[in-house]
Amino acid sequence: MSERRYPPFTELGMMSLALIVIGGIYLASHIPQRVPLGPAIALLIASGVLVVVNLALLAQVQGFAWARFRQVGGWALLAYAFTAGMIEYAFLRDHLSGGPLVILTLSLVVYAIQVPTLIAFTVARWDSPYAVPAGHGEAAGPSGD
Repeated sequence: MSERRYPPFTELGMMSLALIVIGGIYLASHIPQRVPLGPAIALLIASGVLVVVNLALLAQVQGFAWARFRQVGGWALLAYAFTAGMIEYAFLRDHLSGGPLVILTLSLVVYAIQVPTLIAFTVARWDSPYAVPAGHGEAAGPSGD
């Protein structure tokens, strides 16, 4: 049995997250003084482009377990949206405003999308594309009864 070839989804996803972390550290190192936003904006754009490219490459994979990807990704997205919201609340509570707040908020959006897709990909890549997630009817194939 040969292993299916996938695009470098995990590698690109981790690079996207690394760029977000670098941008966050860059911004944090300058706050509360005036922050030069150019480098942080460039890192955010590069990270966002990697997310889009990553998902576009994965969409081209034939026979991928999309049902499992959506099932796992949906629940992970809910969890990470909640954690991103808590972090955003901390930014607001600390009276962060202006450009740094916008960049960090958009960085949280990338984080809240990229991590769940990495989790979902990790599960779905090992699942059968014909399996039906629990709660969605019977799985394809013999039941063994």
